[in-house]
Amino acid sequence: MGELSIKIRIAEREYPMRVDAAEEERLRIAGRLINERIKMYRDQFGIDDKQDLLAMVAFDCFAEGLRTDAENQKYINELESKITHLDNLISNSGI
Repeated sequence: MGELSIKIRIAEREYPMRVDAAEEERLRIAGRLINERIKMYRDQFGIDDKQDLLAMVAFDCFAEGLRTDAENQKYINELESKITHLDNLISNSGI
């Protein structure tokens, strides 16, 4: 697949970009989700300033990403521990 020229609309502004065709859908979804969060914050807090709304969305997304990273690391550690345990069982069984 090749590169595509697309425009993503965020907070009533269009942002042109060149993306790999395989990434287009993911980026369009990201743009839609950003706009949904902007609307949620606007409705919930009555804020109209786009810079404030974008800052709140950026903060929220980054905090969510950090939480997800921590959860993923927890699962990786648990998986590594289970694999080590299974490896020890196999090694000690004489198979």
